[in-house]
Amino acid sequence: MCPTVYPVRYDRNSSHRFGDGNLMLRIEVEEETDGRFIAEVPDLPGVMACGQGRDEAIVKVEALALRVLADRVENGEPVPGFPQIFSAA
Repeated sequence: MCPTVYPVRYDRNSSHRFGDGNLMLRIEVEEETDGRFIAEVPDLPGVMACGQGRDEAIVKVEALALRVLADRVENGEPVPGFPQIFSAA
């Protein structure tokens, strides 16, 4: 089965806010033969999550992606789509 692609955009009009709203992470969701769903964020290697349903897999992979991004910021690593997230005055 071909993966279903869900573009996820965190912007000012969403309940999810991150940075200045320019981050776009694509989520791909695929149903396995056993009925489980696997969601992955291709721009963040290793960010995958399983769920009994499509929505559960998406929620889990979004949470994991945010944890990975936070870890990268904390360790001074680059974050895809954000050359600079914060600006100190």
